[in-house]
Amino acid sequence: MDDKTLVFRTVLEAAPGAKWQSLFDYHWPAYEPWYLAEGERERPGYLACYNALRRHMPELLDTYRALCELAGGGDLASRFLSLYQPPPYITGCSQAVLARPGATLLARNYDYPPELCEGTILYTHWNERRVIAMSDCLWGVLDGMNDRGLAVSLAFGGRQVVGEGFGAPVILRYLLEFCDTVPEAAEVLSRVPTHMAYNITVADASGRYVTAMIAPDRRASIRRVPVATNHQKRIEWYAHALASETLIRERQLSILVDDEATSEERLVAAFSAPPLFRHDYRRGLGTVYTAFYRPREGRACFHWPGMNLDLSFDDFPEERITVRYGRRGLQTG
Repeated sequence: MDDKTLVFRTVLEAAPGAKWQSLFDYHWPAYEPWYLAEGERERPGYLACYNALRRHMPELLDTYRALCELAGGGDLASRFLSLYQPPPYITGCSQAVLARPGATLLARNYDYPPELCEGTILYTHWNERRVIAMSDCLWGVLDGMNDRGLAVSLAFGGRQVVGEGFGAPVILRYLLEFCDTVPEAAEVLSRVPTHMAYNITVADASGRYVTAMIAPDRRASIRRVPVATNHQKRIEWYAHALASETLIRERQLSILVDDEATSEERLVAAFSAPPLFRHDYRRGLGTVYTAFYRPREGRACFHWPGMNLDLSFDDFPEERITVRYGRRGLQTG
């Protein structure tokens, strides 16, 4: 494969404004053909999108309307921004919570084609909570935390079923905008419909955690499990399971978090090495970035080999990091 280059950007904008609008203008030419890839008739109309948000996540409506206006108020862009019934998409990912007395760490590797990742780390204050999150679909969340001590992360659930519901990134946005604790987040995850199978890991500042296995065709399974990879309870999509090594990664994570001797430093090191860190960029299953969230301290760290980006709610410099992915692995510059 040819080397791929991705520029990660940190963007601080409290209320939706010119910076977010610039992000939309930059990414929309790529998102529009993706959204229409199956034909416009396969995507729900604006009224269906709006009513779905109003029914399931009404607190998001003011933010949604503001973003739609910044995006130009067009029908297609507004339908896309609802993230209701989007086209299916598949990620890899490993995630784990290390809960120790006085400290909680949510760690994750995001495995995905680098050219399809936005690379935007957004610091916002759209509602009552400040949020730092890796963005997807321009306002959705791949992983992130809020200033009340809640951290979240998503991984593909390893099932091919597609149904009626929302893309998981907008559900994670909803969690960070309006939830403070794991029990509150679990209630949301049990009721908001998703269009695909995802494993959502949630942790809070008190040390509580759950992994919610959500899907469009069955009730959410919410368990006090600190690790998640790319299957739900059992393997259902064998080709993806083999390619992603989901069982190998789950076992590695389980051994680490179950060992009382595992320190934060040991877990961080494990996420930087195989089998958790993957170089399979040819098949879109290589690790694009590693993220570590410490919700008690309000600190986030994004990591690439040889490079750390440390952020917090009190220290969030706006900068750019260029990362190259290719046959020789991953390089920062």
